[in-house]
Amino acid sequence: MKNKILSKTRFLFFLILLLPEISQAQSFAYKTMLSGLYDSDFPVLKPDQIQDLGSFQVLELEKNKPVLIYCTVGARSQEIGKKLKAAGFSQVYNLYGGIIHWANEGRPVYHQGKITNRIHTYSQPWGIWLKKGEKVY
Repeated sequence: MKNKILSKTRFLFFLILLLPEISQAQSFAYKTMLSGLYDSDFPVLKPDQIQDLGSFQVLELEKNKPVLIYCTVGARSQEIGKKLKAAGFSQVYNLYGGIIHWANEGRPVYHQGKITNRIHTYSQPWGIWLKKGEKVY
């Protein structure tokens, strides 16, 4: 049931990173999109845009539209989700378990429009949770 709802709903993706120190170049190099949820008509906000929820890019988004957020394991995106709800966004969804859980379930992950098995797990300690796919740090 959940998957049917997700696949029929258009979402805005937020790329959330575990640590703010990660370079923008690295974050763009391993940006991934989730099959069935990605719509190229929607913008992807950069990590620095998410740090400041009062930014112009966030404020101009429609607060009544569904927003899906995700990160490596789901913890950081959960915190951002709380901030988005406090900022007035009414339909905020956190991808349970993050991109690692998604990949472990055998769901497709895309990089630059093509299916990939390379999953950005940020570091070796986080990489231990990835059971399906190639770890990228």
